[in-house]
Amino acid sequence: MSATAPADAATAPPALPLTMNLQYTKDLSFEVPAGAEIFATLRANPQISVNIDVQANRLQKDQMVFEIVLAIKAEATEPTTETGAVGRVVFIAELAYAAVVTLTDAPETMVEPILLVEVPRLIFPYARNIISEVTRDGGFPPVVLQPIDFVGLWQSKRAAAVNNAAQVSTQTGHA
Repeated sequence: MSATAPADAATAPPALPLTMNLQYTKDLSFEVPAGAEIFATLRANPQISVNIDVQANRLQKDQMVFEIVLAIKAEATEPTTETGAVGRVVFIAELAYAAVVTLTDAPETMVEPILLVEVPRLIFPYARNIISEVTRDGGFPPVVLQPIDFVGLWQSKRAAAVNNAAQVSTQTGHA
């Protein structure tokens, strides 16, 4: 076998039990709260904070059809002044980008990672492009989001859910 020959089907990684039915922009918002004034008075590059969340909702009880929503919020503010005063909001871009997927014969242990890690990883480039375009079209330099660690995001959400459940059981007296 030569080095350029395709790998055996037996050595290829298994395909995901996932069908991407469709992708769409569920919600998109862009606002410049200070209006035209911000363009005349902004003297330094704004500070941009980005928040990302992923939600999965089952659409059909009898089938493994889900809507996955990747929510991104990018908020730009003027840099904090020397006196410590927080600057004005320059712009806010919010996007809910969704995909409808069907899982077939997925092992139960793989359903959550596929929905909350793999699907967001697949649709992220499209969401990143929309955020970049909308900020550029809004009159600002485009916001180009860096790659996201969806495994880390999923793990932190799971840890937060476990901590919340532990706190609830402790508060109600059920340890």
